[in-house]
Amino acid sequence: MFTPSTDIILLLNSFSCCFSAPALLKVITLVCGTILTPGRRTVASALRAIGLQTDKTFGRYHRLLSRDKWSALYASKQLLLLLLNDFIPQDKPIDIVVDETLERRRGKNIAYKGWFRDAVLSSQSRVVTTLGIRWLCACVLVSVPWSDRHWALPFLTFPSLSQKICAKLKRPFCGTTELTSDVLTKVRKWVGTERAVRLIADGGFSHIKLLHFAKSLDITHIGRLQINAGLYDEPGEQPSNKRGPKPTKGDRQQELKQYLEDPETEWKSVELPIYEGKTRSIQYISGVSLWYVKGNAPILLRWVLIPPSQEKDQPSAFFSTDINMKPEEILSLYADRWNIEVFFEEVRACMGYETQRGWTNRTIGRTTPCLFGVFSLVVLLAKRLFPNELPIRQAAWYTKKHATFRDVLAAVREHLWENGFAGFEHKITQNNKGESPFDAEYRLIPAHLFVAMQEMACYAA
Repeated sequence: MFTPSTDIILLLNSFSCCFSAPALLKVITLVCGTILTPGRRTVASALRAIGLQTDKTFGRYHRLLSRDKWSALYASKQLLLLLLNDFIPQDKPIDIVVDETLERRRGKNIAYKGWFRDAVLSSQSRVVTTLGIRWLCACVLVSVPWSDRHWALPFLTFPSLSQKICAKLKRPFCGTTELTSDVLTKVRKWVGTERAVRLIADGGFSHIKLLHFAKSLDITHIGRLQINAGLYDEPGEQPSNKRGPKPTKGDRQQELKQYLEDPETEWKSVELPIYEGKTRSIQYISGVSLWYVKGNAPILLRWVLIPPSQEKDQPSAFFSTDINMKPEEILSLYADRWNIEVFFEEVRACMGYETQRGWTNRTIGRTTPCLFGVFSLVVLLAKRLFPNELPIRQAAWYTKKHATFRDVLAAVREHLWENGFAGFEHKITQNNKGESPFDAEYRLIPAHLFVAMQEMACYAA
């Protein structure tokens, strides 16, 4: 019989305020099963992974997702506070990354599904749509001791429905700007007004209304700016004898693309760190301007323009609503946004994302956010178990310096198996010494074969 380790019980006990005592026991069981099982992440697979395939009361575990009363939003708050407590000191800013991802799902009973742009299959010249559920995911960027890059750990996930689906379900439509504003409101409420918060998002989130909303919450927004954005000078002092409202902007500045054509543009160079400790030389020019979009109040921001390079034949522009932020910091923070794409890939490859089989609205609305949350819990548990160095699988032909999520998952699995099946481990030790005869409950396994099987099971996707 599987017994959860003390470490994971203490970790999950932090969510006791979100669940009743019976529900929390089911949460511990399903989280352990989800971590240990490979392949599909269904309730049945999780129960099989910890030896509960003969439990005739299996229906109560399904009801945890479909009927039991608990708030996924409150659990998201607890998860964020745990991540901040373990990874980010009080005097450091909180970097939040938001992006959308598509869960490919089919089935006539899935009400949330629709046709959305598939970012993996699409390109700038070709748009591919796929049937599925679109999610808006918010992650916090943290530093882990076993890797040289930042990791994006999810804590809050919303279904981002299309207008057609919202009309069919008789729900008010909320676009990307409204959903992201809701995320920022909750984050500011949960962490308080004393902590510095920075939002990092792609060009799809660079809406001037979102910038104004983030500024009202004292949140710095870093994102991508269009090359043809309307940039203006700040308004000068209005003469005292001039009537009428004060102007909100000054003269129109030249477009960013004109800096590329001007031979007198003085480009600056900076070395920015990239993956595996390497650096890359980047040229840029920066300035402070008012960004104005018709029908909206202008907003002051610092922009950074990068000319075309050998790797990319199009110029790129970025911005920050904090005009005192250095251009190098803006570029470095926006480059860290890519870590959420790494998370989307790893949660598919290692956590069975898109293999869930629930179809009711409540089950779907809980399953994917919970699966993303388990991803963060795995990293959080590994941080507590291995605060300095994580065991990484090595080979004679490949020396691995930095851990990936697959290494983290394997280390946590090994910990759960060693503590959950302590009796089996003791029997294997006795059998290897030749002290114990054949027992009907256990099987004699050679030590080298057992180690190889354990490693393969730990690294199974």
